[in-house]
Amino acid sequence: MEDLYPSRKNSQPEILERKDPVIHTDRSKDNQAPISTEQLDSYEKNGFLQIKNFFSEEEVSDMQKAIFELQDSKMDVDSKKVIREPESDDIRSIFHVHKDDAYFKKVANDQRILDIVNHLLGSDVYIHQSRINYKPGFKGKEFDWHSDFETWHVEDGMPRMRAVSVSIALSDNYTFNGPLMLIPGSQNYYVSCVGETPEDNYKDSLKKQKVGVPDEESLRWLAEKGGGISVPTGKAGSITLFESNTMHGSTSNMTPYPRNNLFMVYNSVENRLVEPFSGGNARPEYIAVREKQAIYSG
Repeated sequence: MEDLYPSRKNSQPEILERKDPVIHTDRSKDNQAPISTEQLDSYEKNGFLQIKNFFSEEEVSDMQKAIFELQDSKMDVDSKKVIREPESDDIRSIFHVHKDDAYFKKVANDQRILDIVNHLLGSDVYIHQSRINYKPGFKGKEFDWHSDFETWHVEDGMPRMRAVSVSIALSDNYTFNGPLMLIPGSQNYYVSCVGETPEDNYKDSLKKQKVGVPDEESLRWLAEKGGGISVPTGKAGSITLFESNTMHGSTSNMTPYPRNNLFMVYNSVENRLVEPFSGGNARPEYIAVREKQAIYSG
């Protein structure tokens, strides 16, 4: 298959224009969408959309209880699906929760979410990846700037930009507690990064990403072109949907206030994974789902 988005192959970074639509359903069908035309316009323009108060207080309370029960159950477990901080044994992320936990499987199949992602992607979908991210007060570490699609394309073999991430806020998000930061408009440009992909790169990159990280000049160009950096804030229960190629990251959390979220990636069934474009081995199933994909319909 032709590599439309080459990366980690050249000695110099390059910015390529996007070759795929941002919204894959014909915009003439906006009246059939589960969200408003204004929301669709915002998503298409900026590459992300926050919907506040998406979940009720009771639903949020249930999810908060579930993520900490899971964290407690994994505290002393030696599992590849449990990612710990690079400088401690604190749990950073737990992967594959939509498959391993009945409660989170139910959340992943929430029809309110599916209706939106099915419309954005113009097809039925499946979960490419799911995880819980924990960022406790005082010691939660940063996630460096990156495009998820760059990694999913190079290391997993995702052919096209036809996936959407859903981040469910399970703590109140402030501007100061290590929140998600996004560069508006960056979904329209693909930063082809430098640096060869090491074998089994995921073993280190899930703790701290070192390859597939955009250079400073490209980031500066994206931020200037997009008009800066956006930080969605608000109460727990909000969701932020962002396009697979939207540049994003988060700072460390030096405050007393935690920042936790449930993160699920929905990929179009018409965009199933092929061999990784790096030429290396595919990452494990708990990071990039390939087999026995449950299909979700709107």
